[in-house]
Amino acid sequence: MKKTLKDMDFKGKKVLVRVDFNVPLKDGKVTDTTRIKAALPTIEYLIREEAKVLLISHLGRPGGEVKEDLRMDPAAKELANLLNKEVKKADDSIGEDVKNAADNLKNGEVLLLENSRFHAGEKANDPEYAKALASLADLYVNDAFGAAHRAHATTVGVTEYLPSAAGFLMQKELNALGEVMENPERPFVAIMGGAKVSDKIDVIKNLIKKVDYLIVGGGIANTFLLAKGYEVGDSLVEEDKVELAKELMEEAEKIGVDIVIPEDVVIADDFAEDAESRIVKSDQIPAGWQALDSGGTESLKKYKEIIKNAKTVIWNGPLGVFEMEKFAHGTIELAKALAESDAHSVIGGGDSAAAINIAGVADKMSHISTGGGASLMFFEGKELPGVAALDDVE
Repeated sequence: MKKTLKDMDFKGKKVLVRVDFNVPLKDGKVTDTTRIKAALPTIEYLIREEAKVLLISHLGRPGGEVKEDLRMDPAAKELANLLNKEVKKADDSIGEDVKNAADNLKNGEVLLLENSRFHAGEKANDPEYAKALASLADLYVNDAFGAAHRAHATTVGVTEYLPSAAGFLMQKELNALGEVMENPERPFVAIMGGAKVSDKIDVIKNLIKKVDYLIVGGGIANTFLLAKGYEVGDSLVEEDKVELAKELMEEAEKIGVDIVIPEDVVIADDFAEDAESRIVKSDQIPAGWQALDSGGTESLKKYKEIIKNAKTVIWNGPLGVFEMEKFAHGTIELAKALAESDAHSVIGGGDSAAAINIAGVADKMSHISTGGGASLMFFEGKELPGVAALDDVE
């Protein structure tokens, strides 16, 4: 058991909190505040406990140098609006000026440090950068589940120098994901979509041992169709993963797990919104055409039947190129079917969460994870570095 906020006394202490404010920006404004809102319970608790709150996050991929368009100022502004309170903003994450700003904080005040990835030492988990960060505070809290799969200075390095605990969001994520992986109500269904099998191999291998049904969709499904000996035209496939797909299907069959591949797919003559498209049987994709949505009529019928009877469903990755409206049908319909079911539903962040939002059914899901990569690593059965590094309850 990892320490949580309730295991620490914060009054008058400077607390370095790793948050996930890696938010989308347009014209210097935050376009989606979901991640900032997710951190509010922890931040508000620390304010009430009279802590001096120092927040640190990465934003985008500045490559270890200062990029003016990736400063944290827009996030500071949004956070101030949400807290209805002043949020001070530092121009760096370490250094004398930052140390002075931290030392001058009063109980209950909030200081947002600059983008951690402006320093190459963040991604390299450099001890010098981690030590400089840790010197700003007395305690450390990790509330950034979305970055917990990274062994960076702000997620792992600082724990070498400060007593540490999990924030409320981190705790909520670990409980929600842990519950479905350790003690799912059955039938237990996993939906794995997205572009590449290679991204999901370890997840599929781990899930086969746990689920009753594994629905494969998106580009992943094409590789399984090829493994079945079907012609897939110009569809996205990973030729070097065909043997693996065969092995996974054989293994699943041995242990009585049903790997559900599409019976029919939406194909197009071009990877474009205005392409000509039609639904064909999965073994009848003509040369020059590509499958862009694995939610054809018959496929959806089967998926919906499985979901209707399911008690637990986890979902990671869309069924097709859902960014194009023409090829979003399968993903949207599956989201609606899940919303109407009685199943306990856990959505694995990233594109899956975006698809659920597009379908307008986010409020009908049991849990939508804030971390795509982190939830995938969790579904693989691996320990997340940012969680492993936190102090255990004695």
